[in-house]
Amino acid sequence: MFSITLKLMKKSAKMLVPAGIAILIGAAFIATTFLFSNTMNDSLIRQQTAVYAGADAMVLTDLPEHPTDAQSDEAYSRTVADYHLDRIRTIDGVEGVRAVTATNIRLSNGNHHATGYAINTGETNLLPVTVIHGDRPVDNREVALPEHIAKQLDLHVGDMVHVSRGNTAESQGSADSIEARVTGLTDDPNNVYAYDGGASILSEDLMAFANGVADFNQVNATSIYLDLDTQTDTAAIKRLLPRYSRLVNRAEADRLAVESLSANGTSVVTIFLLSFGMLAMLVAALVIANTFQVLVAQRRRTLALLRTIGAMKQQLYVSVIIEAAVLGLLASVLGVALGIGLMAALCASGIMASTGMDARLVLSWQVFVVPMAFGMLMTMLASLSSARSATAVTPLEALRPIELTDTRRAGVVRGIVAAILCIGGAALTGFSIWQMRVSITGQDSLVKDHYATVLLMSIGGCAMVFLGLILSAAFWLPLLMRGVGALVALAGPSATVANANIQKNPRRVAATGAALLIGVTLVATIATGATSAKQTMGAALASRYSVDMIAFGADMTDKQATKAAETKGISGSVYMPTTVMTTTMDNGETLHMLVAGVDSAASLHKVMKADLRGVSIDSSHVLLPQRNAASGKELKFNVSDIVLKSSADGDTDNANGADATLTLKPQQSDYRRISSYYDAVAFIDAKYFSDGDLTATGHMLLMRVDADAAGVTLNDVLTNVQQAFSASTGVTVSGPVAERNMWETMINGMMALLVGLIAVAVLIALVGVANTLSLSVIERTRESATLRAIGMTRGQLRRSLAVEALLLALVSGVAGVLLGTLFGWIGSYMVFSLYGTVAFPFDWGGNGLMLGIAAIAALIASIAPARRAVSVPPVVALAEA
Repeated sequence: MFSITLKLMKKSAKMLVPAGIAILIGAAFIATTFLFSNTMNDSLIRQQTAVYAGADAMVLTDLPEHPTDAQSDEAYSRTVADYHLDRIRTIDGVEGVRAVTATNIRLSNGNHHATGYAINTGETNLLPVTVIHGDRPVDNREVALPEHIAKQLDLHVGDMVHVSRGNTAESQGSADSIEARVTGLTDDPNNVYAYDGGASILSEDLMAFANGVADFNQVNATSIYLDLDTQTDTAAIKRLLPRYSRLVNRAEADRLAVESLSANGTSVVTIFLLSFGMLAMLVAALVIANTFQVLVAQRRRTLALLRTIGAMKQQLYVSVIIEAAVLGLLASVLGVALGIGLMAALCASGIMASTGMDARLVLSWQVFVVPMAFGMLMTMLASLSSARSATAVTPLEALRPIELTDTRRAGVVRGIVAAILCIGGAALTGFSIWQMRVSITGQDSLVKDHYATVLLMSIGGCAMVFLGLILSAAFWLPLLMRGVGALVALAGPSATVANANIQKNPRRVAATGAALLIGVTLVATIATGATSAKQTMGAALASRYSVDMIAFGADMTDKQATKAAETKGISGSVYMPTTVMTTTMDNGETLHMLVAGVDSAASLHKVMKADLRGVSIDSSHVLLPQRNAASGKELKFNVSDIVLKSSADGDTDNANGADATLTLKPQQSDYRRISSYYDAVAFIDAKYFSDGDLTATGHMLLMRVDADAAGVTLNDVLTNVQQAFSASTGVTVSGPVAERNMWETMINGMMALLVGLIAVAVLIALVGVANTLSLSVIERTRESATLRAIGMTRGQLRRSLAVEALLLALVSGVAGVLLGTLFGWIGSYMVFSLYGTVAFPFDWGGNGLMLGIAAIAALIASIAPARRAVSVPPVVALAEA
């Protein structure tokens, strides 16, 4: 029977190609997922263990499973002195030892500034970064800088640089910074400090200064690295170690690194990606099931003849399963080869290296076994229904005409299960939406203490509804296509034929449409959720800020502010001096304010989105917000005058060297989030600064952004404004534009990834459309020949197949878009209601593009079947049918 099965496969090879392509794509996806995970694991492990440099052993923290606060404090507050480095160096076999300390530093050379990460010096083979020019620091205020930072600061080996602590304001020449000599330039070949852009090496006295202690022995140390020979007395080393420490060799450290990554890192990524691989295979299974149903229908006479000569039902059943297994195996093998080839090309291209990942192709047994096993399994499962149909063929059917059209109705059990899923899912989703609504109105609900549970209920409910609709597609999708087809049939003979043909096999049409429906629904859900997130967060941020973009800093210069104000996309700006002052509230609380000087209220009106009617800013008035920026509490001033005093938090005193005091009449307007560093931002007459009553300790630039009118993106505006202040380390750029850009960048990145993954399922579904059309043409050989014989032209026959393909793709696609939009709205409501009023957009552009691509792909899919339909002369086709 096996040889007969292979011969039947060879005869039907062309029909098996689309199903094989579907399996190939799914298997390639799964293989690539494992390869990507392997590459990522390998890169991260090498990067993580590269921090050990040439160490043979290292000391790790070894706390009990449930440590007390005291035990944790003791383990993580150890200093260099606790490791007794001098005594360890005297042990036979210890060739080198280095305490592991680190800190953030600020570097300054004239008007050039930079921040960076720094580690302490030690033996060359124990340093995770290499010195490529000059020498490593030894002592006496020496530093080796990353090459790019040295270039940024215009420094060379032998130059002097000011070093200050990373958590304090840098002030050249003050007690907060000291001069150090640059002894070398460093490189980070293993990307140990890729996140920090490399690491500087500090001499021990500089590391002590950067950590704010007098001696290096007082610096907090997390571990020590050792260079040992094979005869080292490790027991002697262990006796010198502090409590909760464990000495491990390099092999053990590498093993622990692998465990930590698999537990907390790339396994999550692998599972996430594999879920889309499984989805691709599920869609492929629908395509495969269609293929085998028609194969069995076409072979009814052959199967009947086999029964006549003695073949048992079980043999026919096994024959179909074997055919599916062979097809699944061959296509999966090709898919694995394709996945390996794609990943090898990706690693060789350098694309992953540009992201900081040292990528290399890493094979594992999962790359081969899982895609092949899953591909074979899904193919065999998809063929079970066809195998049962094969066993129903009787010997007498060998003498009957072949009837390929499957007119069976969907089963009652399927309808009941689908109805239960839809009703249960709708109830679950409705309950979660109701709970969220109740919570928003301020009433008690499950959302308050069990938000995660309510969110999972809504997700589960939508999933149940979606699964129910997929199961019941055999009932409603053919009816939907029949209704749309009746309208399309009015367009002419070709459309009429297409409408009639698409109704002949409702089960296959439903399976093909369901495959496309899955992919389109998921893409539409993600697109709608992303669009809703952008609009909702944009509106929420706009309501929390009264100014589009704010630049603030102590070292902002007039030239920088002018350059920023002239940036394309900035439609208005106000540059003002600032200082820090305090006042006393009606309730006795002290209010810390950033006081800014402006020429008039009209200047603020150019950039501020707030009601400033009736506001005057002159020598006798001060403009204050209505709410505290930090707490959101209402600010009340029930007096005719308030007193503003220079704050001790200011960077400098006033011009007279004494506290400045202003008595002004308060005015209030509901403007928000000018700066989140202070309780409030107040505006006074700029003359107080120009006349010398107050000394500016900083400057602030308020900007109105109109990116659309300027034809630029928000990201471009933000980047260019930040670039204008790049020479100043103390200037920060904030506001809704900055936060919105961060949100949109993150959302766009996630959306691109998810849509790209789901596009695989859509691609397979479109292969299914081509498969359905091809099988339909084979079934209708006699019918097509008859139509040609009675006068239908080749062009009309091609158009009928094109219309049929468009009906399949667009009806399923539109249904998927509507479902996806609904699910996207529900998801957005459940997530973003916590942040503001949720937007419920319909992504016309994205959905239109997706339907357009589906339509074009469907037309392309109809080309090959149409060519086959018109290539055979009517007389020959009638004779063959």
